[in-house]
Amino acid sequence: MKFDVAIVGSGLAGLSVALHLAQQRKVVVISKRALRDGASDWAQGGIAAVLDSHDSHDQHVHDTLVAGAGLCDETATRFIVERGREAIEWLIAQGVPFTRDDEAELGFHLTREGGHSQRRIIHAADATGHAVQVTLEQQVRQHPNITLLEHHMAIDLVTSDKLGIRNGAPHCFGLYVQDVDSHDVLTIAADQTVLATGGAGKVYLYTTNPDTATGDGIAMAWRAGCRVSNMEFIQFHPTCLYHPYAKSFLITEAVRGEGGVLKLPASAGAAAGQRFMPAHDERAELAPRDVVARAIDFEMKKRGLDYVDLDISHKPADFLKSHFPTIHARCLELGIDITKQPIPIVPATHYTCGGIVTDLQGRTDIQGLYAVGETAYTGLHGANRLASNSLLECVVLGRAAAMDIEAQPKAKTVSLPAWDESRVTDADEEVVITQNWDELRRAMWSFVGIVRTTKRLERAQHRIALLKEEINEYYANFRITRDLLELRNLVEVASLIVSSALSRRESRGLHYSLDYPDTLPKALPTVLSPVRKMPPRR
Repeated sequence: MKFDVAIVGSGLAGLSVALHLAQQRKVVVISKRALRDGASDWAQGGIAAVLDSHDSHDQHVHDTLVAGAGLCDETATRFIVERGREAIEWLIAQGVPFTRDDEAELGFHLTREGGHSQRRIIHAADATGHAVQVTLEQQVRQHPNITLLEHHMAIDLVTSDKLGIRNGAPHCFGLYVQDVDSHDVLTIAADQTVLATGGAGKVYLYTTNPDTATGDGIAMAWRAGCRVSNMEFIQFHPTCLYHPYAKSFLITEAVRGEGGVLKLPASAGAAAGQRFMPAHDERAELAPRDVVARAIDFEMKKRGLDYVDLDISHKPADFLKSHFPTIHARCLELGIDITKQPIPIVPATHYTCGGIVTDLQGRTDIQGLYAVGETAYTGLHGANRLASNSLLECVVLGRAAAMDIEAQPKAKTVSLPAWDESRVTDADEEVVITQNWDELRRAMWSFVGIVRTTKRLERAQHRIALLKEEINEYYANFRITRDLLELRNLVEVASLIVSSALSRRESRGLHYSLDYPDTLPKALPTVLSPVRKMPPRR
């Protein structure tokens, strides 16, 4: 199959690139499940942008740099922030139904979240990602220049190194993709390939991410020869619903932005009902996520708690039902009335701040290969992502990547070899995948969590190395499945996270080490470079 542009991933970043390019290019969007089964659809809070005269680009940049603990790239941050209003206006033009407020300057309600000095979060009630995804999906499905391959799993990129082409810089010519239902493998040739596969939350045992967040783009780019950066900075969302029947249900940061307070639960005994955040940070519940997550982790470990409470029941019931209808309805289904009682919550893995190194047009180290969204590292998020900056980055960099692709000359056609399964057989025991998947995620949760030590990281590194060897041997000998491909990618990403964490000898932002509790005077990103592997000469 031949296309001008192949986009791997169907979240906000991928669909933004597709819609910007479709007037001029033949585009294929590859989604390993249905189009809306990614993290973008789950985003509750909103999109941060300067949309009010009381706000300014300088304030938004400052808030981002503070949250990023000195590690944000200021040029990248300003580039994205200054294009925020344009990005929002594009989404409005597509028909995204943001929550209205006739008294606001732009006519839309703006909320505030932790780390923001102003109300600048435009949202669609408490289901912004869903509203955006539904709107863009309708546009994508109707466009004649966009081909959709749902339930297709990307396997690996086809690069000049793999093809034995030695002249010039490394180049990407497309990728191999498996039809999840038929198990057939397709060879897709493309002048440009865009990785928009999201983050890697499923590398941990507890996460707010959907099942699709298995670090596919980061792992594929690393294997192809791209640098990755800042993989140690994994954001743990402070407030994930704690309930045996609720899988990965996020309680948006906007609940704290609108007055929700964190308290000790009934199981804390005499301290039950006590508010604890003011003792940890002067910003209390509006402190950045890393501060709040560590505070909750501290209180839980100190008191032997399974969870803490998030209480917003002091606000009017009508206000809560109108501002947080999704959360109110879901909690009510589980027997929790947020208008009358607190919400039990725990921290959970939420966002991958690092990723594939790119410039501000989404270009990677390999010609013809781009990366946008959570899978990429632009320098915006630094050591900790500021709330609601991620969806903004998706739209701004999606457009920037599309414009750069449009400016590229027509690529030379290269004949790509078909996928070779002649030396593999059907797997004898699928339980190996299940066992390794569980072992990997438990090791990451236990040894590479919110608070780290060198000894724990070294234990994780040892276990991951053994798992990686076993998984790669399994991959080499048996026919692929989606579960195997995701596990292969997860173990690669886990290895990158641990390597990055071990190389950072300080505590900064989301990376907190008991062995190195101080912050170094100079902030530097962690950049890992793969060894470029060339096939032997024939």
